[in-house]
Amino acid sequence: MVSLPEQKSSCGVEAAAQPCDPYPVVTVDAAGVVLSHNEQARVLLARVGVGVAFGEIAPAWLVEAHLQRVSGAREQLPTWAGGWIGRHRVKALAGPGADGAVTWWLIRESLSAGAAQELARERARAALLQELSSELLASLNVERCMAVTVQRAARHLASAAVIVAMGDGHSFPVTRCTTGGPVVQERIAVDPGQLPGLAEALLGFPAVSSSWIDPHQVPPWAMPDSFVGDPSDIGSVIVVPLPGHGEPVGCLILLSRRQEAAFTPAEESFAQHFAARAGAALSVARSHSRQARITELLMRDLLPPALGRVHGISFSGRYRASVAGERVGGDFYDLYPADTPEAETLAVLGDVCGKGLEAGVIAGRIRNALQALVPLAADHTRLLTLLNSALLAWHQTPFVTLALVSAVRQGARVRLRISTAGHPAPLIVRTTGRVEETPTSGTLIGAFADLEFKTAEVALQPGESCLLYSDGITEARGGPLGDVMFSEDRLRTVLSHCAGMPAEAVTEHVQMTMTQWVGEGRRDDMAVLAISAPRDLDNRPTTEHERTLGR
Repeated sequence: MVSLPEQKSSCGVEAAAQPCDPYPVVTVDAAGVVLSHNEQARVLLARVGVGVAFGEIAPAWLVEAHLQRVSGAREQLPTWAGGWIGRHRVKALAGPGADGAVTWWLIRESLSAGAAQELARERARAALLQELSSELLASLNVERCMAVTVQRAARHLASAAVIVAMGDGHSFPVTRCTTGGPVVQERIAVDPGQLPGLAEALLGFPAVSSSWIDPHQVPPWAMPDSFVGDPSDIGSVIVVPLPGHGEPVGCLILLSRRQEAAFTPAEESFAQHFAARAGAALSVARSHSRQARITELLMRDLLPPALGRVHGISFSGRYRASVAGERVGGDFYDLYPADTPEAETLAVLGDVCGKGLEAGVIAGRIRNALQALVPLAADHTRLLTLLNSALLAWHQTPFVTLALVSAVRQGARVRLRISTAGHPAPLIVRTTGRVEETPTSGTLIGAFADLEFKTAEVALQPGESCLLYSDGITEARGGPLGDVMFSEDRLRTVLSHCAGMPAEAVTEHVQMTMTQWVGEGRRDDMAVLAISAPRDLDNRPTTEHERTLGR
């Protein structure tokens, strides 16, 4: 800390107005009028003079410090104040003068102090960049990343920040924020040519100097609501690209108000570093979002379909993959509604050799092939034979087991034609609680050229159900030690308690039982599909989902 200079100068006279004093000195009375000054003060305060109002020649922070000194109890006030005068960082030390006047020694801080301040600023900027990267990389959501970027920029770099993300050439996602204000995100029509440097920044070209951008050319869409809506309220503009990985992801626009200082070259340089960090994070988020959309589109055809009531017949399915957290696997089921109530609706449940996503992709290919063969579903043997030929032609496709059911409503009953290809025979649950195995059998698909199939016909009375299931159900291991197979006998026992239940209740009961049986142990893919003859066909209103499925 710099100590207060002695009242006597080195030349032995009063320091208040003597030219030999080593510091700029100015004495100001209680009314704010300059009483005296030395030559050094004239160098620092160019317009200083005796009789001049202190408020006209001194910076606001020094004028405020003087008013506090002359209006308060001096012993309770600090003896110094600090701030900028021009390009110099100055510490102003106050000393008492005659008749309530104050003598101010204006001491320019040394070079080492300025260097320390610059180091502190650089450290603060580095910390800001680190915080920005950490916060952005914690989220892979594009909108969230843009919101964080403009909030940080408006808080630390400018009065307002705007991000223009890459658009389709006509409309662009725009995110705005002012210091302390809310984030606004919208997609609007933008002409990049309206703002100098914007079109170039969106193409990834380097930023242009803010001195080349006229604030009056800022279009209304780039001005946040807290601005008056008039470009004259803007004092300075920075337009910098947001560089991504190999391609730009957008542009960052920084705005300062008219009453604030213009952006300095150092601030423009830091804005580019800031934009580089933000652009890299936005590029990662965009890439993740793009991959997520692609995955969702591809996954849509692999996921089990939503089931319901079709032409007076209830269908319900449940699926659980072998790998925790996975949504698809080697087991699958599908439903192909008939065009009219008089035609048969085809239901399929299959099991591909293998597990995980690879088996799920193969299951998707088989489902697509089955959909192409649905017009031939009146003849199960022909359909399965053609499917077998297609799988054999694929060479690398493993074998698959299938259960096919063609269902049609006939009065209060539901007539089923059931065929299997190397798959467990479906089970019929009667209203009495008796569980029957359908008399059907057949050769698995994709392994042999010669096939044999036996189709069975079954009638379901109101309240009765037919359950198709994969061997992941009966072969699931659990029990006290986790090494006991569930078996078909236990499945029959479970189904005997489902007499009279609707299809949704049957599949839900089976799935809950299997979850309790397996617990946290290893398991195979599990799929069940129930078909039932509803009891309340004539009294229950049709739902929108059922109309979609084809009722």
